[in-house]
This record gives sequence, structure tokens and C-alpha cells, in this order.
Amino acid sequence: MTNGTRLKILSTSEHLADEVENATLLPNDADPTTLADRIETIARIDLHFPDFTDGRAYSQAYLLRRRLGFKGDLRATGDVLIDQLVQMQRTGFSSAVLKDGVDPADAKRQFERFPGYYQADAEKTNEKPEPT
Repeated sequence: MTNGTRLKILSTSEHLADEVENATLLPNDADPTTLADRIETIARIDLHFPDFTDGRAYSQAYLLRRRLGFKGDLRATGDVLIDQLVQMQRTGFSSAVLKDGVDPADAKRQFERFPGYYQADAEKTNEKPEPT
């Protein structure tokens, strides 16, 4: 993924208004491979962060993108902190729901902090920053 803001930032009200057919909520203690037989029919999968210290949804997102080839919207919900948005994007999330009172402009600025990455992410195998 590139350094631009590809992760869609949503408010709680935007998330609730976003009615999508074939959306699925995957609890953070569920095995993503249970969706393998119907992965092609799912438009959006909501992965929940019950607490910012519980990172199981990162692993679920990565598995859904890399192992199962999920192409739809992977949405982070729950205790989503703006300083975790870049990692969410890199592990395969395509949208995130901010808690009420969090400024979306502050969230989007997180993506300007890093010019590039040496490690692979969920979609690309290598992305090195340009030499300075």
C-alpha cells in the first residue's frame, strides 16, 4: 500500500448509515477460515477491536487478505485509535470507524508521518522508500 490515505475513515454515524448487502461481523476470537466457502459473496467484513490492546483483528485482516484473497471492504470497529490506523491499513483494513469525538483530520494526518516502509504489507510484498 502506498503512503496516501487509502484507508477510508468513517464516523460512527457514517458506519451505521452504510447499509451493505452481504456484510458480515467476524468476532475477534473467530477463525477467519470459517468464511472460506463464501468469501466471494461477502461485500464487507467488520472486524472488532474490543480494546486497543487486543490485536487479534490485525491477524484476522491479514489472513483474510493474504490467505483467503478477500477483495471486499475490511472494516475496523470498536476501540480504534488514530495512532493504529497506519498498521490497520498495512495489515489489510480498507476502512475504520473512529470513536465519537475524534477528529477525522487528525486521523488522516497519521498517513503523512511515514514516507515508506521496508517491510511487506498485506497487499504488496515490498515497498521501499525513495532515497533522500
